[in-house]
Amino acid sequence: MTARTDKRVSRELAAAEMVRRGPARATGYFDKDGLIVIDRVAERFGVSKAQLADTMGVSPETFHRAARAKAPKTQGRVTEMVEIVARVSDWAGGERQALAWYRAEPLPAFGGRTAESLVKDGKAAAVRDWLDHVATGGFA
Repeated sequence: MTARTDKRVSRELAAAEMVRRGPARATGYFDKDGLIVIDRVAERFGVSKAQLADTMGVSPETFHRAARAKAPKTQGRVTEMVEIVARVSDWAGGERQALAWYRAEPLPAFGGRTAESLVKDGKAAAVRDWLDHVATGGFA
């Protein structure tokens, strides 16, 4: 691996660990094996599993089989979404409001794209970096 890849992987692992150990609101998403339980996420966000699949950019059928719901790709996508929603939930007014922000708020720094569309395109790290920038007083 290159130094850049190592840094990206380390950041992604740190972000996932923050969700696992971070705010109390995030800890309820995981099972005893450290995997995100899709039913818990859907329930806490007040959406159906089909709506959650749409938000994540996966097929609704993904959640009908445990092996597919636990697959690394699915777990990675839901972890990215939960981590970003957890970061903004305090200033958005709660998890459900943060999910609404994630799905609908155009981000000027990304040409008006939403966090949801960016995560679906594999740009979750860019959204996290931008949120860090804004949190430290940078311009949106």
